[in-house]
Amino acid sequence: MTREIIEDRGAERRFESPIIGVASSRDGKTLAAATADGEIILIPRDKMNTLGAWTVLSVHEGALCLSQDSLPDAFLTGGEDGKLVRTYADGRTEVLSEGRRWVDCIASSTTHFAFSAGRELEVRAAEGTTTLKKLDHPSSVTGIVFDAKGKRVAASHYNGASVWFVQAKVDTVRPFEWKGSHIGIAIHPGGEALVTSMQENDLHGWRLADGHNMRMSGYPKQVRSMAFTRNGRWLATAGADAIVLWPFFGGGPMGKAPSELARLPGLFVSAVCPNPKEDIIAAGYEDGTVLLAEIGGGDQRVLPLCSGQKAARGKVTSVSFTPQGGAIIFGTEDGTVGVVDLSAAS
Repeated sequence: MTREIIEDRGAERRFESPIIGVASSRDGKTLAAATADGEIILIPRDKMNTLGAWTVLSVHEGALCLSQDSLPDAFLTGGEDGKLVRTYADGRTEVLSEGRRWVDCIASSTTHFAFSAGRELEVRAAEGTTTLKKLDHPSSVTGIVFDAKGKRVAASHYNGASVWFVQAKVDTVRPFEWKGSHIGIAIHPGGEALVTSMQENDLHGWRLADGHNMRMSGYPKQVRSMAFTRNGRWLATAGADAIVLWPFFGGGPMGKAPSELARLPGLFVSAVCPNPKEDIIAAGYEDGTVLLAEIGGGDQRVLPLCSGQKAARGKVTSVSFTPQGGAIIFGTEDGTVGVVDLSAAS
């Protein structure tokens, strides 16, 4: 039987509850995963293959979201207990907020972070205790994203999305309206477009320059994971039996057909993450398979990291690179956390 790359270049461990998210610290020195039971797993980048070096901390009574922090060596988590918790790479924890409503979504830039509870989105300075503003939305916030410069924060919600300027003295919202339930959000790295995923197996987008509507449809499943590539040329999405790439160049995506990578007939992509340094997409599938696919080129090279059929890992819920692109972490519905050192793979 062929050995998997994860066996030679990484490690994996199964926990007792589903993994709701994975992330890397901004300095790339620590990887993290969060379980639905409220645990956060800290994995040092230089000891990722040593399971004994993994630290497991209980930080919530039911976790809902995990994010890279604004600080270089920490993570942010939100939970059903109404807490927003900062966890440092060395295992220290700090409760930054404690309210009566669930903390549903978190996002960060190098200078600010934002979190939501119900309809309210709160923006804080990177140090964690200074609230800069609280922004109300028409309905519960379902996703948050900062633009590449951290100057704007956008939120998805029912019937559209809202964009705010972080440093504005007067909080004036720029609404982007489209009827329906919007469940996630992404912003073009060049600030050219805003895209949301819909309850109805579609994507909806707006050109930020003029608010022009864009619709991307045809998915057999709901798109629960999407992200722009490093240069913004493509929007990579889950929701089909291949990685679906929408072109955001040459006038696209409207009037342009999407490209597809790494098709596995009968298996659906459940999580995607573009590499921050290379034209490569990481994809996780519903059976636990994780692979890397190269964008462009005639041969469309694919590098399998692990096979779901071999280990029965369950659906991949989240996948993330380190900011330097040299390591990857993924989590699955059955509680498996896997890490791979890509600098050693070829």
